[in-house]
This record gives sequence, C-alpha cells and structure tokens, in this order.
Amino acid sequence: MTKDGPRIKLRLEYDAPLVLGPGKAQLLRLIAQHGSISAAGRRMGMSYKRAWSLVEELNAAFAMPLVDSSRGGPGGGGATVTPTGQAVLRHYESLERLLAADGATELAAIGALMKHKGDGT
Repeated sequence: MTKDGPRIKLRLEYDAPLVLGPGKAQLLRLIAQHGSISAAGRRMGMSYKRAWSLVEELNAAFAMPLVDSSRGGPGGGGATVTPTGQAVLRHYESLERLLAADGATELAAIGALMKHKGDGT
C-alpha cells in the first residue's frame, strides 16, 4: 500500500498477442505530449530501440496504427498518436478510473486483511 492507499495497475492481455498495461499507456501519453518516440522513451528511462519496439508491437496488434511516425533527418522526425491510439488510451484510462472508483470497497476490504507494519500481525 502507498501512503494514499493501494494502487490498481491495469494489465489487459489479448490474444493478438498484446499486453496493454501502464507502461505502454504511459508511452502513448508521452508520445502525444512530446511528439517523439525517442523523447518519450528517454522520459521513461528506456532506449529508443525499446520504445520503438513497443510502438511496433502496439501498431501490429490493432487494425489501425496507434502511432504514426516520420523518419528523422535534417528537419528531424516526429511521431503522433493517431485517432485510434487516442481512443485506445481514452478507453484504457476510463477502465482505470472505473476500477479505482467501483473497486474502492473491495480494495479496502483486502487492505484490512493485510499485515500492517508495527502491529505484529
């Protein structure tokens, strides 16, 4: 548990095969914010190669790409989160909010059954 209580980390597993979780969602958010796969990867502490690999995995799993990129060069490249990518991110974030709100009672009940520091249980 954190100081503010437990956190939910949503991890969706599809047969595509694709795992969509907090890391890929954050990568999409940062690509949208910075307009760059490499900048997003740097912000997350990962190499460009790793960030690009995750983008390729996302793009391959969906009917339409989630990220559109252009090659670098003298003017520099760039990347944008496509409307499909924005929709996926919106739905993922909606699920996170739903679980946090509707799961609060269950989270508290599980927390009450846990050992707590300093009380010997």
